[in-house]
Amino acid sequence: KGHREKRRAYFAAPRVRPIGEGLELKALRNDGTTIPVEISLSYVGSGKDMLAIAFISDISQRKTLEEQLFQAQKLEAVGRLAGGVAHDFNNLLTVIMGNDRFLLNQLSTIDPARAYAEEIMKASERAAALTRQLLAFSRRQVIQPQVLDLNQAIRQSEKMMRRLLGEGIEVNYRLTSEAELVRLDSSQLDQILLNLLINARDAMPGGGMALVETARVTLDEDYARTHAGVKPGPYVMLAVTDTGKGMAPETQKRIFEPFFTTKPAESGTGLGLATVYGIVKQNGGDIWVYSEVGAGSTFKVYLPKVDSAVQPDERREYAASQKGGTETVLVVEDENGVRDVVCRVLRMAGYHVLEARTAQDALNLDRAHRDGIHLLVTDVVMPHMGGPELAAGLKRRRPQLKVLYLSGYTENAIVQQGILDPGLNFIQKPFEFEKLLAKVRESLDR
Repeated sequence: KGHREKRRAYFAAPRVRPIGEGLELKALRNDGTTIPVEISLSYVGSGKDMLAIAFISDISQRKTLEEQLFQAQKLEAVGRLAGGVAHDFNNLLTVIMGNDRFLLNQLSTIDPARAYAEEIMKASERAAALTRQLLAFSRRQVIQPQVLDLNQAIRQSEKMMRRLLGEGIEVNYRLTSEAELVRLDSSQLDQILLNLLINARDAMPGGGMALVETARVTLDEDYARTHAGVKPGPYVMLAVTDTGKGMAPETQKRIFEPFFTTKPAESGTGLGLATVYGIVKQNGGDIWVYSEVGAGSTFKVYLPKVDSAVQPDERREYAASQKGGTETVLVVEDENGVRDVVCRVLRMAGYHVLEARTAQDALNLDRAHRDGIHLLVTDVVMPHMGGPELAAGLKRRRPQLKVLYLSGYTENAIVQQGILDPGLNFIQKPFEFEKLLAKVRESLDR
């Protein structure tokens, strides 16, 4: 009926519709299914002798790509918001956890107030875990990728995964016989596998089977054209299939959104699959899901294949010593609360500490300080001048200066899209006192 009305309207006022400016309609196939089409019209003759010429193009592929681009842009926008929130939240958590730790150190084990301080620490640690997931989704987490054998890494985590999933879930593995090399932070691979398997477990509350498999694949030009942001080439596929309840198309469109979940509020944060999405995209890969209600789901992760293992980094491994020292440390951090915590911890460990709020303050302090400065501890992202630029400026005067970067998240020249350059020290906010002292000592001893 709609088509007939459009046809009558066209003949009443005919005009040329060039290709690319036509009407977008639904066309009915012989099998009863519909496809999106674009109809471009022209006409010859006039009056009763007028004939319409229609050019009908199947635009299914274009519509699919447009939808994928829209989803990618939406997730990118949400990711930027989530990354910014997580960065600010990590600064707050550093202050909360640091001062709570100072409080715990002052309270005896029998002090009634100690239980309250311990609850603050537990809640802060849960919040820190949440921000780490947000950073993973937003692709702002600091990572140190390395060439690893995907199959070997999966086998090494097999026992741990089985324990986490419980006895009701049978996990089978179908891995290729050869080494499948990818470039990835090993902790991120654990996050991908764990979150996909937990998602499979939750889809099978009554128990079931999960299959983990790997394969070598080539994503060709056709695949790249229909999947936004994908480059054609050789990939290693990691797939997780479950025999669960499956998902409706409406759910599939939203599964990678942060905080979207079909579970009860107390059962999860809705960040598991969002975390996987962020990690895969951060490492130049793609993720695809196929699911039918009542027939289970398959998640396929594609990671760019690496031809050969790169020589391992030849830096010495230093023991994580928590002892202090007497060296001079310059701490530069624009958040007053974070700076106070870091400086107090270092002074308690015996270090001579200089502190500055901005990079310019640090440069002025450096010029006025005649004695040695052994270590710069600086935030990466600061107003006007970031940590890397500050470090470069200070090293022109003090070539032997060591540097340790603090990071809520990094998004600048040194850490391109969250990837830390080899050889640079960093510590993620929020951090434990012991880890801070170990990193400081490690940086000084290099």
